[in-house]
Amino acid sequence: MAEKQRTYFCIDMKSFFASVECAERGLNPFETNLVVADDSRGKGALCLAVTPKMKSLGVKNRCRLFEIPGNIKYIAAKPRMKKYIEYAADIYEIYLRYIDKSDIHVYSIDESFIDATDYLKLYGYEPKQFAKKLLNDIASEKMIPASAGIGTNLYLAKVALDITAKKSKDHIGYLTEELYREQLWDHRPITDFWQIKGGIAKRLSRFGIYDMRGVANAPEELLYKTFGINAELLIDHAWGRESCTIKDIKSYKSKSKSVSFSQVLFEDYPYEKAKIVMLEMALNGCQEMLRRKVVANRVSIFVGYSKDALPYSGGSTKMTETTSVYSIISRYVLDLFEKTTDKHTPIRRLGVSFDVVAEGCEGYDLFTDFDAVQKEKRAEEAVLNIKDKYGKNALLRGIDLEEGATAIIRNKLIGGHNGE
Repeated sequence: MAEKQRTYFCIDMKSFFASVECAERGLNPFETNLVVADDSRGKGALCLAVTPKMKSLGVKNRCRLFEIPGNIKYIAAKPRMKKYIEYAADIYEIYLRYIDKSDIHVYSIDESFIDATDYLKLYGYEPKQFAKKLLNDIASEKMIPASAGIGTNLYLAKVALDITAKKSKDHIGYLTEELYREQLWDHRPITDFWQIKGGIAKRLSRFGIYDMRGVANAPEELLYKTFGINAELLIDHAWGRESCTIKDIKSYKSKSKSVSFSQVLFEDYPYEKAKIVMLEMALNGCQEMLRRKVVANRVSIFVGYSKDALPYSGGSTKMTETTSVYSIISRYVLDLFEKTTDKHTPIRRLGVSFDVVAEGCEGYDLFTDFDAVQKEKRAEEAVLNIKDKYGKNALLRGIDLEEGATAIIRNKLIGGHNGE
């Protein structure tokens, strides 16, 4: 018996952060010049979002303040990540009125996939009617404009949102495999399609391929030779096919087991100041492992230089011990940093990662002071309990107070942005 055709929605909040700031001020984002940026950081501050009105004036998302033409007057709203998360949670609650959580996949803070198949008959809606109902509820209750893509698979719903909905007066796009090939096979640029980035487009262009029709008609041997196993997904998408379902996403369990931290520094850092931040991140990693009840047996670091003056550096090392104890792990991190980092080039990006296993695999060498290890772990557990109760900055180490340390500031951020 053939499986029934499914109907998916992909719903996106338009200029979400900027729309929230407008909603908080009682303003219409289609009539208001507003950017979400911390102008206290100067004209080089990044705009996390701009209103549709600003976009209509040619201002792009993710621009810098200095790139906005001087003749455009605008409101600069400082980012408030907690507020945006609250709005996202409220919108999710709207979905839950009609749809079980097992049929919702939150793709990002402002975008979700919904398997609407079993609800259309339940509520007596056609696909566009149901999508419109959800968009109207979001607009009337939260004052946030949204658009939707409808497709017979997840990929088509996403493409309908990204391409087709933009040309629709009701901000809703609809695609089946047949409509996809009829309407979008010759669409350019090819980078408008989900998961087609500039690097893929550049490699395709070498073979005179600039649209999905070209991919569909290209010899499969050529695509597999160029893209390896990823060619399978590229070929399926060229034909509008997608086998993955929300149920598959929900049941997926990652094979990768790691704890990682990374950050872009607030400004260019010299070697010694960057070393302090790297050790702060290692400490965060050790505390997170203790919280998750895992231990590490390998550590890796990443160092990115300002303006890509040098290729990134770093490396990884297998540890003799399997532990989450900072006094032990910090030695490996420091050794890697000192051996692999250029001491004369400004640094802008840092990362540290730990390969982890279950806490029961903890192990040490014969020279380890086990009493000291247990004492340190008990102290760290007490620190975590206090931080969980009173906030991340309730207890600080001396390293957090050194010049260049970022932990105190970053503890106040959410997703790297102001957490108010």
